[in-house]
Amino acid sequence: MFAYIVRRLLLIIPTLVIILLVNFVIVQAAPGGPVEQAIAHLQGIGGGGVGAGAGESVGASRASRGLDPKLIKDIEKQYGFDKSAPERLWLMLRNYAQLDFGNSFFRGKTVIELILEKMPVTLSLGLWATLITYLVSIPLGIRKAVRHGSSFDVWSSTAIVIGYAMPAFLFAMFLIVVFAGGTSLNWFPVRGLVSDNFDELSTVGKVADYFWHLVLPVTALVIGGFATLTILTKNSFLNEFTRQYVVTARAKGLSERRVLYGHVFRNAMLLVISGIPQAFISVFFAGSLLIEVIFSLDGLGRMSYEAAVSRDYPVVFGSLFIFTLFGLLIKLIGDLCYTLVDPRIDFAARNA
Repeated sequence: MFAYIVRRLLLIIPTLVIILLVNFVIVQAAPGGPVEQAIAHLQGIGGGGVGAGAGESVGASRASRGLDPKLIKDIEKQYGFDKSAPERLWLMLRNYAQLDFGNSFFRGKTVIELILEKMPVTLSLGLWATLITYLVSIPLGIRKAVRHGSSFDVWSSTAIVIGYAMPAFLFAMFLIVVFAGGTSLNWFPVRGLVSDNFDELSTVGKVADYFWHLVLPVTALVIGGFATLTILTKNSFLNEFTRQYVVTARAKGLSERRVLYGHVFRNAMLLVISGIPQAFISVFFAGSLLIEVIFSLDGLGRMSYEAAVSRDYPVVFGSLFIFTLFGLLIKLIGDLCYTLVDPRIDFAARNA
C-alpha cells in the first residue's frame, strides 16, 4: 500500500506540469493580455481584450499607439512580459515548485491571500452540498433498490429526473422569486454568506445566520446532484442482489436486513465510493460559479472567472495549480477509501 501511495504521489508532478504547459500555450494565443489591458486603461478605452496576443509584442498593437515607448517597456517589465514565453514558463514552474504563486496583477494581494480569502465561501457551498447529496441519495438509492418496481420507486424516480433536468441557475432564480422577496414570502437572504451585523451576534446567532444564508444556494446546488448518485446506488445494489452469495445467505435463513447490511452493502458501496472524488470536485469547483454570481457570493469560482476575464495570469495559473493538485489528492483519497469498505482490496498488488 505504501509503495502504491508513493507512486501515485510521484505521478502528480508530471500531471501538474503537463496541465500547466497546455494551459500556458493556450493563454499565449488568447488576445488581450494584461499589458494591453493596462495600456487600454491608460488611454481610457476600457479593458476589453483587443490587440495582439499575450505572447506578441505589445508595442506593435494598435492600443499602444500614441504612448511613450519607454512607458510601454516599463509596463511590460512590471507584468513580466519583457521576457520570452519559454523564460516566463520556466520561472513560473520554478516558483511553483517552491509554492510561490506570486502576486495578483490587479488586486494588490498575493495569490495565496486571495485563495484563503475566498475559500470559506466555496468550502461552505461544496462541503454542505456534497454532504447533503450523499446523506439523501445513498439511503434513497438503497430504498429504491429494496422496493424496485413499486409505486415509491416510480414516483421518486420521476422526481429526481425532473430535478436533474432543471439547471441549477434556473432553480436558484426560482428559489429567489418564491422565498427571497419575489413574492409575498421573504424568508431568506440573497446576498453574502453572513449578515452585516454578524460580528455583533452571539455564538448561536452566528451559526444560525451562517446556515440561514446557505439554505438557498446549497439547495440550488444539490437539486441536480441527487439523480446520478441515487440511480448509481440503486443499480449497484440491484446488481448485488442477483449474486450467488446473496441467494446462499437467504437460503441460510438470514433476515433481509442482515443480508442487506451484512453482505450486500460492502460490495455495492464500492461503485458509490468511486464517485465521491468526482462528485466533490464537481460541486466544489465547477458547480459554484453561477450560484456565486446569482447569490452575490465572493468565492473561488467567481474569483477564477474574473481573473480569466481580466487576464490576471498569476491568479489564473496559481488557482489552476492549487485546484488541480487538490483534485488529484482527492482522487487518491477516494481510491484509498476502497480499503475502508472492503479490506480485501490490495493496491500493493497493482502495477500503477
